Amino acid sequence: MTITRTRGPAPHGGRPVLAAGAPLEKARAALILVHGRGSNARDIIGLAPHLDVPDVAFFAPDAGGGVWYPQRFIEPTAANEPYLSAALAVLDGLVADLAAAGVPAERVALAGFSQGACLTLDYAARHARRFGAVAAWSGGLIGAEGEARHDTGDLAGTPVFLGCSDVDFHIPLARVKASSAVMRARGGLVEERIYPGLGHTLTADEIDWLKARLGELAA
Repeated sequence: MTITRTRGPAPHGGRPVLAAGAPLEKARAALILVHGRGSNARDIIGLAPHLDVPDVAFFAPDAGGGVWYPQRFIEPTAANEPYLSAALAVLDGLVADLAAAGVPAERVALAGFSQGACLTLDYAARHARRFGAVAAWSGGLIGAEGEARHDTGDLAGTPVFLGCSDVDFHIPLARVKASSAVMRARGGLVEERIYPGLGHTLTADEIDWLKARLGELAA
């Protein structure tokens, strides 16, 4: 099976999916990498050499127009529809395609940066099950403060990582901490790392955490 296009409605359905790492038919585990606002699949798949673990396949979907949803992630969910639902459908389609190819969700890790981190977290919370790992680099759950969530399922001990600066001008620290609490309540084994004085960026420490989880999945 070859995965080359995203599933779901416009504007994100039918977009390219870039691949790297092990061939899917030989992979023991897989990682879905989700890019941020104004970026693209080619940019984030560039992390593959830094996360290179034998027998792991890497996939990066591409958002229509380089944006998964138009407004800030702390706006009411409705303000980001229908783009948000289309973006969530992309991730759900990829997880389903990987399962059909013989890589079940418990051997699939999901990771994203910035807007991609928010989307990754929100997908994992809404469709909780035992994933291989979930890594959110500078992001939080989507929706306005106090907005009711309607998540289902159980993360069942999924390793979940949230990493962010304490002064990130895009990501309120309170939202990171609130998101950690939600993911714990959904059954995730959450590790939260706050980096003092850092900007809106990705650190080697965050990459190393995910690389270690991929090694465990592929072992």
